Amino acid sequence: MVRREKEKKKRPDWGIPKGIVLLATPEGWSHSVLTMEGGMLCGRLDVPVNTDPQDARDAAAQMVTELARDFHDTDVEVSWDPPQEPWSWTAQVTLAARTEPASLDADG
Repeated sequence: MVRREKEKKKRPDWGIPKGIVLLATPEGWSHSVLTMEGGMLCGRLDVPVNTDPQDARDAAAQMVTELARDFHDTDVEVSWDPPQEPWSWTAQVTLAARTEPASLDADG
């Protein structure tokens, strides 16, 4: 019988997010996701060009939240900073506080 070697889990190509930059451009909504490891993931949001800025921020936050959950098994919270320009937004991404379920052995 031949044994297979254990496959090492490949680390995701991008790190845990720590910030978002969202830009409204004539071509659509661009984003950059900054990671705790110093990397950056850039691209376009999958929303129409004429999407309301609040809806674009919601879509960017949802994208980052889902990526963190899917690739890192962690929950994050996104908090948007007040805009400095009418076409540019930044957000801080933090690890969500985990709530531990109450112990079944606890007196009560």
